[in-house]
Amino acid sequence: MRIVTVRVDGAERWGVLDDNNRVRLGVGSLIDALGDDGALPAPTDETVALDTVTLLAPIPEPRRNVMCLGLNYADHAAEASRASGKETRLPEHPVVFTKATTAVTGPGSEILLEPDVTEQLDWEAELAFVIGRGGRHIQREHALDHVFGYTIVNDLSARDIQFRHKQFFLGKSLEGACPMGPWITTADAIADPQTLDIRCRVNGELKQHSNTSNMLFGVAEIIAVLSGIMRLLPGDVIATGTPDGVGFARNPPEYLRAGDEVECEIAGLGVLRNRFV
Repeated sequence: MRIVTVRVDGAERWGVLDDNNRVRLGVGSLIDALGDDGALPAPTDETVALDTVTLLAPIPEPRRNVMCLGLNYADHAAEASRASGKETRLPEHPVVFTKATTAVTGPGSEILLEPDVTEQLDWEAELAFVIGRGGRHIQREHALDHVFGYTIVNDLSARDIQFRHKQFFLGKSLEGACPMGPWITTADAIADPQTLDIRCRVNGELKQHSNTSNMLFGVAEIIAVLSGIMRLLPGDVIATGTPDGVGFARNPPEYLRAGDEVECEIAGLGVLRNRFV
């Protein structure tokens, strides 16, 4: 199933998107509808055409910061090392940081560039997953049972802020710096999250192309590690890192400018498209 969040008559509603682009609406927001066991109630009989409503991020306001992995593809770690001129060793354990909830924005939304804040906004296409049934000390062999579904995140990164402050959070948390969507594909529709092609295009030009099989730490291991430290909650969003091809590592470096359109595509999950103004 494809689970969406839409704005209908000024209200946020979750729903199930069918193959005819009609949404069967549920009651209230997705984050409130998810039970402790990660199950959704049945939607209502009310339906709307997708093109008559506003498509939002699947979880427009997560309960807590979006969790993200850094340097989770060896080729991205290598390009970061080349660009910085410093040796970047492959992590032995997941490198985790967060993006502020206020950074989340939806598919199709225009993202405002603020040149007085950053002049080095960069793209990062990523597979993200949403926790359904939460818990602590989740074993790796059972971890995927705790996934509600999968979506796409563009982990937009202000490189000048990131490198100036020598940490991730500030440079990753600008308004609109976490496009998410276009929907959540439920876990039962994805046989193996470690077999998905991932691409990023800027103005139609392919910038990133890889496969989630190249992750250093897969979805199951990420869940096992995080849940060993903190309780995972229904609705938690976790982005799994980006492959090589980002802008700052190019020669010369490339950054997003007004008028650019970025498309992040993952096999089976759709295309997340945003324009920068």
